Amino acid sequence: MLTGILAEHPTDAFARYGLAMAYAAEGKNDDALREFATTLEHNPDYVPAFQMSAQTLLKLGRTDEARQRLNDGLAAAGRTSNAHAASEMQAMLDDIS
Repeated sequence: MLTGILAEHPTDAFARYGLAMAYAAEGKNDDALREFATTLEHNPDYVPAFQMSAQTLLKLGRTDEARQRLNDGLAAAGRTSNAHAASEMQAMLDDIS
């Protein structure tokens, strides 16, 4: 279903993020990371994509990339006034620093 939506609306952040989450749930981490990245290319302030892609990167042991994604996500959370996500991402960042 999500791929059908994306065929018609390739920049739809919710559908693209949903597909990334589905891939992550299936353990298809490379596919998930690719979809998170595409989400952010089209929607650079879509904060959940930063947060969940950082979690995926951490799960894969890619700490430096996760740290960068969290820092970028914190900047996006600041731009969008998303204090809740900022708090969660800062906690993740604190855990890996």
